[in-house]
Amino acid sequence: MVYLWAVLLILGLAFSQVLQLFSMPANWVALALIALWKYIYPESMTWNYVIILAVVAGIAEVLEFFLQARYAGKYGASTRGNIGGIIGAIAGAIFGAPFFLGLGALFGALGGAYFGCLIAEMPGRSRDEAMLAAKGAFVGKALGFTVKTAIGACIVVMSIPRVWP
Repeated sequence: MVYLWAVLLILGLAFSQVLQLFSMPANWVALALIALWKYIYPESMTWNYVIILAVVAGIAEVLEFFLQARYAGKYGASTRGNIGGIIGAIAGAIFGAPFFLGLGALFGALGGAYFGCLIAEMPGRSRDEAMLAAKGAFVGKALGFTVKTAIGACIVVMSIPRVWP
């Protein structure tokens, strides 16, 4: 019976990463599944392992926002543009979620980062400067998403041997 539960949990871990495409908390879902497994099968791993994965998932979240802000700044965005890009990415993910079978959240987050930064930068900047800053917010959001997804994949792959009996 433990093999059946292990297979189901591994499938759950794999499918949890699909949530990344919808700008949902995939790494936290994977962490919750791993913690549940640890609770049910305490000999499978230590709580220190689960805590380390929680720290790694937190770092992934921070990196996602940091990279967006870093690249926006690198391309000339002000603090106001960075905040606009972050707010735009969140709003875009929420409003884009109902479209394209949920994949609109990813496109909405990327477009929201761009347009949020652009709108925030337009007062007091030339159009070209604002567009360059918005391009940086877009690139940073895409890079942050990629890094967060890669870290999530590492969490899943590292946990599979601990789950398999």
